[in-house]
This record gives sequence, C-alpha cells and structure tokens, in this order.
Amino acid sequence: MKSVTLLLSTLILAAVTPAAETQRPVESVPSIDLKRYAGKWFEIARYPNRFQRSCTANTTATYSLRPDNKITVLNECDDANGRRKSIKGTARLASQKGPNSRLKVTFFWPFSGDYWIIGLDADYQWAIVGTPKRDYLWILSRQPHVSDELYQNLLARIREQGFDPSRLAKTKQN
Repeated sequence: MKSVTLLLSTLILAAVTPAAETQRPVESVPSIDLKRYAGKWFEIARYPNRFQRSCTANTTATYSLRPDNKITVLNECDDANGRRKSIKGTARLASQKGPNSRLKVTFFWPFSGDYWIIGLDADYQWAIVGTPKRDYLWILSRQPHVSDELYQNLLARIREQGFDPSRLAKTKQN
C-alpha cells in the first residue's frame, strides 16, 4: 500500500511540476593557437558581473605567453570618472588532457575561474568566451567595434550554445 501511495504521489508531482529543461553541455572550440590568441582584445559585450561592475567603458584584455606555458592576463577598463583601472592575472590550461581552449584564470590566489573559448574566428579577429555553467560570457574582438551583421551572427552562435543573448550588455568603446 505504501508503495502504491508513493508511486501515485510521484506521478501527481511529476504531472504538476514543469519538466526541467535539459541543455547540451557548453562546447569549447577544439583547440587554439595560443600565439595567435595572444595580444589585445576589445570587449564588445558581456554578461554583467560583480568583478566588472565599476567598468563603464573601454574594456580590454591583453594576453601574453610566458616561458612556463602560462598566460599573463591584463584586464583594463575605464571607471565612471574616466580613470583607467587594471588587474593582472594568470591563465593556465584547465586540464593537461583537455583542449587548450579551456583555461583557468586566477586573479586572486587560490581562486580561479573557468575561461572557455567557445567561438573563434578563423583569423582570430573575434572570440566568444564563456563558462560551462553559462553564468559568464564575453564577446571579444581585435577591433573596438564590430559590424551589426557580425554581432547578430555572434548572438546566434551564443544562442546555439545555450546562453541567453538578452543578458548581454554592450561595452562602450571610444
């Protein structure tokens, strides 16, 4: 009798509870040429986040390869008063066995965050960076601005990866 009651309760609960959406995992690009990826990138748009809340314009990320196979990360932006702010960190491969397009970035040891390159132009002119939980997202470009057509194409790629493009905030670049 208890089994029947439990079964009925489960069926009723399942009937009134909306089905959980299942998404395929976020996919990073298979591999990158770290030498070509190094250099300066302009932030075109991002999901708002707490650690960039004072950044109001001209956000950039500059990546430099190190002899120890890690990457120096220099993030810069202007605050509301026009002052240039910067923070330096280190990126490393997330796994020695995984693709080199999945990195871990540390700004404050011992804390690190995922940095997955999930979209990349064949000529390394734009990149989409996200996290496997879809809580962070950035669109980067070698130029401070992208065409509307390219931006719409990037939004479509983001949507295909299960990210919500409506959460993106465009970055003001002078």
